[in-house]
Amino acid sequence: MDYNAAFAGLKVIDLTGGVAGPSCAMMLAQHGADVIKVETPHNGGDWSRILGRTYGDHSAFSFFGTMGKRALALDLKTEKGKEVLWRLIDGADVFMEGFKPGTIQKYGFGYDAVSAKNPGILYYSISGFGQTGPLAARPAMDPVLQAFTGIVTENKGEHDNHPHRIAISLIDMFSGLLGFQAISTSLYVRREQAVKQGRYIELSLMHGGAMLSVIRLIANYLEHGVAQRTSMPNGVFNTSNGQINITMVRPGDWNPFCKAIERMDLFDNPRYATHKVRGDNLDELLDIVRPVIKSRTTEWLSERLTERGIMNGRVNSYEEFLKEEQVAATGIMAWLAQPGISELVPMPNIPGLPPLVSGTRRAHAPRVGEDTRDVLGEHGYGPAEIAEMIARKVVGVPG
Repeated sequence: MDYNAAFAGLKVIDLTGGVAGPSCAMMLAQHGADVIKVETPHNGGDWSRILGRTYGDHSAFSFFGTMGKRALALDLKTEKGKEVLWRLIDGADVFMEGFKPGTIQKYGFGYDAVSAKNPGILYYSISGFGQTGPLAARPAMDPVLQAFTGIVTENKGEHDNHPHRIAISLIDMFSGLLGFQAISTSLYVRREQAVKQGRYIELSLMHGGAMLSVIRLIANYLEHGVAQRTSMPNGVFNTSNGQINITMVRPGDWNPFCKAIERMDLFDNPRYATHKVRGDNLDELLDIVRPVIKSRTTEWLSERLTERGIMNGRVNSYEEFLKEEQVAATGIMAWLAQPGISELVPMPNIPGLPPLVSGTRRAHAPRVGEDTRDVLGEHGYGPAEIAEMIARKVVGVPG
């Protein structure tokens, strides 16, 4: 077993779409599994490929979600397409689906049917609200679940006090990691079995959102919706040339903060002398501190705060983040050539694995149906039969 390819030799059939399921399968591919991404040959394939600006067969969503996989375009609405999928399932270790609950059963590939033919398979289902319950059939994406789970109530605009969704695919990405850990630990157990025994694993974005926000969920419930206020001026502040985030969690941070902003009179003021009174008078304190911070540059503040052990960070754009010296020094980013785009694509390296390198399977995001011929050939289909399936649009290849 190799640390850099822990799942080498494993075969994964990935029928998921969007972000949460594909990102989970992508992590399996990054750790050495042969992940065969099965998507429709019609309408652009996985719908994540057409989210936002597109670059050939890709979008920013699909560059990440397909990386390291092999892509097979297959029409499961045809009997021939179903036959192909059964061949793929033979000998597979993991089967992943992300259809609306009940849909995969209509195609004939529910857990009972698949496990009957491959008892050792790990069968993973990802959905919006879960496989059962009154909302099971309702379609849902990350923004809907951010609202449903309560996350948007934590993100109220400073100027409009209105709940806003967090722009990144927060629940999707976290759910992808939860799915990866559930499948990975199951694979670990299964490797120790003399006779491989599979299992059914379910995850919903609703569950992922609850796990993601568990600390705030517990705190809000126990505080009955009235959160305990911080006792010091935390948050994002305007500076003379940008913005800075300041975060203080220890009572002992108050003295060095006052020194950093050159306002020791605040430290000596009895209205702000203790944890409790600072909390009671926080709005008043913020009204004093904001103009002080705004009169200084981000760099001046950051240097003085850092010297005194106060956590802080410049508010960057994504582009500014990528240009930070610290990012380059730690080597967390790779710059990859990808199909459909002339620029190199920034991609975080996977923790615990070697850096991504352009031109390798791990670093490549395939086009729709890019590996159709190879995958079919490996599963017993000859050139003539493959050509016939392409002509009948049972399978697809890049145009």
